[in-house]
Amino acid sequence: MSSPASEKTVPLRPAVAALPAYVPGARPSGQAWKLSSNENPYPPPAAVVAAITEAAVEVNRYPDMFATELVEALAAHVGVDPAQVVVGNGSVAVLQHVLEAVLEPGDEVVYPWRSFEAYPILTAVAGGEAVTVPLTAAGRLDLPAMAAAVGPRTRVALVCTPNNPTGPVVQADELETFLAEVPRDVLVVVDEAYLEFIRDAEAPVGIDLLRRHPNVVLVRTMSKASGLAGLRVGYAVAEPRLAAAVRSTSTPFGVNHLAQRAALATLQPAVQAELAERVEHLVAERTRVWDALREQGWDVPDTHANFVWLATGERTVELAAEASASGVLVRPFAGEGMRVSIGEVEANDAFLALAAGWR
Repeated sequence: MSSPASEKTVPLRPAVAALPAYVPGARPSGQAWKLSSNENPYPPPAAVVAAITEAAVEVNRYPDMFATELVEALAAHVGVDPAQVVVGNGSVAVLQHVLEAVLEPGDEVVYPWRSFEAYPILTAVAGGEAVTVPLTAAGRLDLPAMAAAVGPRTRVALVCTPNNPTGPVVQADELETFLAEVPRDVLVVVDEAYLEFIRDAEAPVGIDLLRRHPNVVLVRTMSKASGLAGLRVGYAVAEPRLAAAVRSTSTPFGVNHLAQRAALATLQPAVQAELAERVEHLVAERTRVWDALREQGWDVPDTHANFVWLATGERTVELAAEASASGVLVRPFAGEGMRVSIGEVEANDAFLALAAGWR
């Protein structure tokens, strides 16, 4: 018979035990179009594959701990000093390190909801308390309401633009108003994961914001437009003091050697041109899909990301299962709607055929 002592278990932090599960996009088990993870549907350019192949023979060595060469290349790419750039294992890890650098237990983090589903998880793990602000009926961030939600315990506000999973961007003037209303000691993280897909002339320019507002941090990824989702490279751009703090909380050797060499290859001018052409094709497909859905009668938010959002409400799980059975994987949010990535033309056509039937 076991003793009471032997039945004891290691206690978990209450905040960790209560964490919502991060739900990744469904993976195909057979022949299926994967429109569930906002991936770039194209394989890496040849120059990137060559860089990965060449670096593979060096994986017995540790990578550059601070990814010095990549940091310098990214700084030149965005037009800032290298001291302002911090890289990490995808933008999720970078955001985690940002929060760890500034949050004390019980500090509040204001963010929109629904938005990127990692926000509540990262907030809780860092010891913060979430203050969520509903989106508008059009799926947009309600920045006036977010500003009103900032209180004496607020340490961070998260601004996802374009918003994941709904797609709209914030406008430059409304973000400037928000920044003017938020105290200077509140960190405003502008999550620009889908930056390269924005075609709104009124959208803010993140680097300009950073130069005028030292409490702004930009978080970006190389998973989407650069097509490196499988290698995990993200980065933050901040004023040097904040960047140094984020660097100090980062996981040692967080960006592996293959990822560093691949990311450097994507920043070569010829590869940048090739990637930009692919992004333009995806943007054109996004417009085609959005227009077709509107013609079918769907009320689709204006999207500037590489996905569209359908507010399918209580039918969401049922319709996502039907799509999966038909060979199209989407990302359902039970009771709310589904996010559908823009993929190959054939994949988009298959989804549009399903959506037409759902009407």
